[in-house]
Amino acid sequence: MPVEEARAVINMDHSAVPLTPRAAGGANTAVSVEDSVAAAQPYERRSLRRALAGPTGAGSIALVGLVIAGFVLAAGAASRPSDNFVPKSTEHFPGWIAGPLHFIALKASFGVLEAVLAGMCVCYAIAVWYATKLGGRRLWAAIVLTHVGAFLAPPVLSSDVFDYIGFARLGVLHGLSPYSYTANAAPHDAIFHYLGWTTVTTPYGPLFTLLTYAMVPLGIVGGLWTLKAIAVLTSLATVALVWRIATALGRPPERAVAMYALSPLLLVFTVAGAHNDTLFGMLVAAGALCILTARERAAGVSLVLAAAVKISAGLVLPFAILGSKQRWRLALEVLAGLAVVVLVSALTIDAHLLAIPRALLAQQRQVAIHSVPSEVTKLLGLAPHWVAPHKAPLAEGVRLAFVALFAVALLAALWRTWRGSWWLDCYAWATLALIVCTAWLLPWYGVWALLPASVSSSRRLRAVTLVVCAYLIVSF
Repeated sequence: MPVEEARAVINMDHSAVPLTPRAAGGANTAVSVEDSVAAAQPYERRSLRRALAGPTGAGSIALVGLVIAGFVLAAGAASRPSDNFVPKSTEHFPGWIAGPLHFIALKASFGVLEAVLAGMCVCYAIAVWYATKLGGRRLWAAIVLTHVGAFLAPPVLSSDVFDYIGFARLGVLHGLSPYSYTANAAPHDAIFHYLGWTTVTTPYGPLFTLLTYAMVPLGIVGGLWTLKAIAVLTSLATVALVWRIATALGRPPERAVAMYALSPLLLVFTVAGAHNDTLFGMLVAAGALCILTARERAAGVSLVLAAAVKISAGLVLPFAILGSKQRWRLALEVLAGLAVVVLVSALTIDAHLLAIPRALLAQQRQVAIHSVPSEVTKLLGLAPHWVAPHKAPLAEGVRLAFVALFAVALLAALWRTWRGSWWLDCYAWATLALIVCTAWLLPWYGVWALLPASVSSSRRLRAVTLVVCAYLIVSF
């Protein structure tokens, strides 16, 4: 074939590929057919290689890895009983607890599931690093799919969801206030075998108690999966609010939602376990957005409802009031809201609200094995002699020292808020101090700090929060 005819064919098939002349002794010579064909490799194949090698490709691969790992964890936990992933499942593990994925029969051992969780954490770190280059559609697709995987999983790593149902059944079916009686008052209830706590009264707020009361007619099965659906939907609503908050603050919303919504601490430990932390997280985020848009009344209602779900959410109230442009108005709204909550609780569920602080104090007398105060006690060799080897030790002096440390950190954060520092950042620092100083520490507590830190402009705050979250996952 003549050279000119070859050029015409190549230009017709691959018009985007230029034919570059070769310099030879200062003169331009014709390009060989072979060189032109080699230069005209399929564009799609080369662009795919470049995409996979770049930050967008790495981030996309990480998102796919998160989705796959989430479904593998869900199917592995559902495939067979394992107290390591589904507490008490070796005693009772019917199909309605395992969920729809147990038909896959993925017989993964606990060590394999741990490795999958570790891989999920690596994918999360990569996704957060490249979040701003991925775009909203990819992130939202990954967020929704990972939440679907968390919904389909059995209640992993905690039996708290059964305690929610048990407290509600105690009040509705047995006429006993869960604020005054423990589950031991109704040992013949069908839920009793699944409970993790049988010797404490409910530490949850009256709003959440009323919500679970309404689910009692659904039965145990209906209550379980309704609470899982609530966890998924409120978590997704929180993600949407985080996006709006970050946008209103002029910060990259992609990074904010990636840091919050793709965290294994949220997906595996909180959403899959159907914890009520997603519900009060949504209300806190809604309150923060209302403060940003100068809607103090709506902010007051939302934040009071958050505290009425879980008393630990009340930590946000003083920071929100000090950070609002209309402090006194928001303070009055909060006080009025708290009065309404007390009145409704007294009229509907006979809630002895003073029992909630007592229940929280009783909980703090419990010691988590890897809480920081317990680790410090072991490090200093101060473990009381009467503590069993398998129990978490805590010296009383260490406990008091950490209580004092939290008090100082809280006052310092409030002072900074009063002086004009961004109140959500100060709230995040106070929450991190609470997580470090509490004797009773559970992994899903980390989402309390993850939420405000995700919309922060402080790199130090985000880094410290991620380190604390990593500690919670590894230690648990």
